[in-house]
Amino acid sequence: MSSSPADLVREFHLAFGLDVRGTPTEVSTTLAAHRGELLAEEAAEVAEVSVDGPLDRLAHELADVVYVAYGTALVHGIDLDAVIAEIHRSNMTKLGPDGRVARRADGKVLKGEHYEAPDVSAVLRRQGWTPGGSA
Repeated sequence: MSSSPADLVREFHLAFGLDVRGTPTEVSTTLAAHRGELLAEEAAEVAEVSVDGPLDRLAHELADVVYVAYGTALVHGIDLDAVIAEIHRSNMTKLGPDGRVARRADGKVLKGEHYEAPDVSAVLRRQGWTPGGSA
């Protein structure tokens, strides 16, 4: 059995009769709102335990956010692994050619002069998305 989040969530969706799409697709506003509510609920649970723990509950809630995010991508027919790879490619351009990292006072990594924005639209087009398409 695969341990890939995408594969595990696909198995869940298929077993429980939930939406699964193979091509990036806009979905109904009702379904989109429902998925957004699920994500917000899970993110709120992470925020609730992130400071005071316990660590096992934080790990659980973080995994729930990822699970619901992958499910939302699946409902929309998005290969989230490919999108994450593009975001990672872009994020790595924040590192200067000299290896230096610019940070905000709170430690957040900032975009430098060599930063390249992610091209998520191109990733989706490679997956079969046609901009302006609808459910």
